[in-house]
Amino acid sequence: MITLDQLARAVQLPDFDPIPAQLSMAPSGRPLRPKEGNAARQAGVLVLVYPEPDGLHVILTRRTETLRGHSGQISFPGGRRDPDDADFTATALRETCEELGVCDQVRVLGSLSPIYIPPSNFEVYPTLATLPERPVYSPNPDEVAEVFTLPLDQLLDVRTRSQEDWDFQGTRVPISFYLVRGHKVWGATAVILSELEHRLREVTSVKG
Repeated sequence: MITLDQLARAVQLPDFDPIPAQLSMAPSGRPLRPKEGNAARQAGVLVLVYPEPDGLHVILTRRTETLRGHSGQISFPGGRRDPDDADFTATALRETCEELGVCDQVRVLGSLSPIYIPPSNFEVYPTLATLPERPVYSPNPDEVAEVFTLPLDQLLDVRTRSQEDWDFQGTRVPISFYLVRGHKVWGATAVILSELEHRLREVTSVKG
């Protein structure tokens, strides 16, 4: 089982190159960073982990169909940075409290690498954090349709990964995704998970 100590070491690896890990789950041809001079909007998300009897789990949400952007997709709790937020971690913590009602006992371990989302022109900054136990959720019904978790041990199981050709405006595009409790987790969320997966492989010596 992956331990909290391994999780903490994974996010602090000094010489880790995130680009290959991110590219392995990024949609084909998608840039990972905004072009120079592009004033992309900025957001923070929280990769929040807590212990269950079968090991550590990471919290994921399914966005409601009524949201303007990325409706119905799987995401981490988070959102657009507010001018009053001290940093992206503050954004992620505030948004998680607003979306899920999880506001206390969050311990920040560090940050993962930012990822650019071209369709919405957002650059997303992930913060990795833990809780001491399973939280009690109070989801915001306007934003969150479902809350579920991914056991971190499954993140290292190659059977969790898959790929299909999807149709985007008449073009067939190969899309990589994680299959989690019947959901296909793709796009920016999968890219963030892929970086975490590869970092964990470094500290656990579990090969992909």
